[in-house]
Amino acid sequence: MLATLLLAAEEAAEPSKTPFYVAAIALVAFALILSLVGVRRHETFPSSARTQGLLSLLCLVLVAAAMFTAVITG
Repeated sequence: MLATLLLAAEEAAEPSKTPFYVAAIALVAFALILSLVGVRRHETFPSSARTQGLLSLLCLVLVAAAMFTAVITG
């Protein structure tokens, strides 16, 4: 019984990894969609320097979110 209580207390102390999974899935989905669009329209993608900057910023935010949540949920 004591081992069960200790195991339950240990599991309760660990933070949920759900935020990391959400951030990682968002990053992977972004990468897949970006690569598909890039392959299909490789000659004209991205259409402007502003679009390129926004895509780079979005990528940076998604990577930072995945890294941050990985460290926090450890």
